[in-house]
Amino acid sequence: MDDRVREHADVLVDWSARIEPGDEVVVCVAEGAHELGVAVAEKLGEVGANVVTTYDSAEVSRAYQRAHDGDFEADPDHALALYEAADAVLRLGGGRNTTALADVPSGTRRAHARARTGIREARMATDWVSTVHPTRSLAQQAGMAYEAYREFVYNAVLRDWEALAGKMAHMKEILDEGSEVRLVKERDDQPDTDLTMSIGDRTAVNSAASVAYDSHNLPSGEVFTAPYDTAGEVFFDVPMTIDSRRVRDVRMVFEDGEVVDFEAERGADEIESVLATDDGARRLGELGVGMNRGIDRVTDNVLFDEKMGDTVHLALGRAYDSTIPYGETGNQSAVHVDLITDVSEAARLEVDGEVVQRDGAFRFEEGFEG
Repeated sequence: MDDRVREHADVLVDWSARIEPGDEVVVCVAEGAHELGVAVAEKLGEVGANVVTTYDSAEVSRAYQRAHDGDFEADPDHALALYEAADAVLRLGGGRNTTALADVPSGTRRAHARARTGIREARMATDWVSTVHPTRSLAQQAGMAYEAYREFVYNAVLRDWEALAGKMAHMKEILDEGSEVRLVKERDDQPDTDLTMSIGDRTAVNSAASVAYDSHNLPSGEVFTAPYDTAGEVFFDVPMTIDSRRVRDVRMVFEDGEVVDFEAERGADEIESVLATDDGARRLGELGVGMNRGIDRVTDNVLFDEKMGDTVHLALGRAYDSTIPYGETGNQSAVHVDLITDVSEAARLEVDGEVVQRDGAFRFEEGFEG
């Protein structure tokens, strides 16, 4: 086994999930993540946690959903009980086929997601962390040789997370103290972006790949909050795959916080399906600013792409509770779908009228030109 696989497991268990002796842990292992699953199980055994392992297969899910009549039972008791009893859930991604669900009708996929709302909420009430094991299918999706992709993944995952957390704290402070964010892009080769979002009374999350920071992805490296009262238009120029379907060059128009119009060069049907999921799917649940400089290229995997420095992402649907004041409810939805825009050139991010990022450089970094 590559030593980096065990290092990945160590970071996941110790830094990210903060597993302690006696914790009840569910480990969801994708088809191609067997090697990481072995390393994680070994590490959890050393810690003294109690482990249940599930097989997280997109191909199995495809078979079930295609055969079903579409009237899914809401939150089956046996599945709900597993997550309600868990202290932590570790999801190890890395399937054999990144488009395994492509021929499942979108209506079926959305119905299945809605029927699992309670299960999803129970999982997200735990100290959950999602990560990914480098596989050949993911390397192919990224357009990279397998060995090069492994190097890319471990450069993103095996970082000095404490040091990065200190740097990202500057952005968290800016967003915590701000009331309005404005995102502007003016490039000759694409539609303009000019979008305003309210962020007053929200709490930004310093997503440093640890539940101690209210962060649940490994790798991470973003600062995010929950916007509202969104108005204007935005162009998402970073291509991505949503539920096994390719989406690119999406333009959205917002009024009074809701998407009122959109178009896409590719994947318009998928975007329309997302928006039709429920009322909350037409509103934003997240504004995220990528700050992980170890991620230096687009790989068509949102776990990495949304954390990349020089990007901003917005998510349709569910807002994370960690960003919402205690006792209040943020945007609710059965989906949380991220869309990404490149801000490396002819772009700026303003908070309360002050430029805090221009052409990818932050005001607290060298090279920033206000």
